[in-house]
Amino acid sequence: MIGRFVVLEGGDGCGKSTQVGLLGDRLRGHGFGVVETREPGGTTLGDAIRALLLDGDSVAPVAEALLMAADRAQHVGEMVRPALESGAWVVADRYVPSSLVYQGLVRGLGIDEVERVNAWATGGLEPDLVVVLDVDDVVAEGRRAPQADRMEREGDGFHAEVRAAYRRLAAERGWRVVDGTGAVDVVSDAVFAVVAPLLGASGATDV
Repeated sequence: MIGRFVVLEGGDGCGKSTQVGLLGDRLRGHGFGVVETREPGGTTLGDAIRALLLDGDSVAPVAEALLMAADRAQHVGEMVRPALESGAWVVADRYVPSSLVYQGLVRGLGIDEVERVNAWATGGLEPDLVVVLDVDDVVAEGRRAPQADRMEREGDGFHAEVRAAYRRLAAERGWRVVDGTGAVDVVSDAVFAVVAPLLGASGATDV
């Protein structure tokens, strides 16, 4: 049995990390094996790449895109694909959609170019579902950690562009958009309601 691959996306401060954990817990409650992971990171090599990407002060856009793709290649090969093949669900904090938004659109490298590199890096592995947490810019700013990383330190204009890019690509690609501004448990219920149809034969409909 092949598992399911669900990706949570959105701008910095949208609450992805929290919702990944809550979704994982709910899926386990329905009897599924679950692997929770994140990008960049999730592997030893990925953690080193994450430091290069987020801890520094300047990374050229093309270098940023290639480092993300390298992290993703390791991530898929070491964690995601083996987990899926074992029958587990994988719930990921970011995947290829992040690169399409951040590097493809906001950094201006082009959707086609970024998608081509990532298709090669991942062996064409596509998620079963992409859920975008959409959060008002002011709310997201208030949620971002005081010890901001390089991406979080980008200006308000950058983060507004990211939000707009997610909305655009969600409409074009069928990603599901969930309002992430509410209380944590309300957002968790909304996310699970979107994921529940994937449970299929399990009959798990408690949303």
